[in-house]
Amino acid sequence: MTRDEALALMREHTRSPSLRQHMLAVEAAMRAYAAKHAEDAEAWGLVGLLHDFDYERFPNPEHSSTEGHPAWGVTLLRERGLPEPMCRAILGHATYSGVPRDAPMARALFAVDELCGFLVACALVRPSKSFADLEVSSVKKKLKDKAFARGVNRDEVRQGADELAVPLDEHIAFVIQALRPAEGALGLGAAAAPVG
Repeated sequence: MTRDEALALMREHTRSPSLRQHMLAVEAAMRAYAAKHAEDAEAWGLVGLLHDFDYERFPNPEHSSTEGHPAWGVTLLRERGLPEPMCRAILGHATYSGVPRDAPMARALFAVDELCGFLVACALVRPSKSFADLEVSSVKKKLKDKAFARGVNRDEVRQGADELAVPLDEHIAFVIQALRPAEGALGLGAAAAPVG
């Protein structure tokens, strides 16, 4: 699957600009972690781009391991020939799937998923609406504020860094750096474009 095909699939199934923004952010973070570990940036990026493409239509509030998000999406991705390691990484980002995160790609996806959502929220409340002046200390302060971005699972943010065996501060700093070049595509900062 090419990035253009993945992007078309994501757009077909996702109308929400904020959910599209989230998947683009996770894609950017995944590409950065792939480069850091000399892995396939295209494969890792596609996993980031597609990990939530079925969430809007099949949200799965029951946390079924076989129905709804991400199981529904992975079934479609398998039919379209997405390699099994990529499918397992997407399944593993949902703790309720029961699929272990036993590969670097899977651990990275879990680690950046909640954090990207939180970092976008942090950027949006800044006067600059940018990652350019977002500091780790500011992010950590907001992590302690349970009322801020309350949909973000703070335990999973910390668990993700633990599973990568990276200190939380270092993980936050790395993902901020990864998102800075992508902020225009995310609809943030001075170079903001509509999220698509």
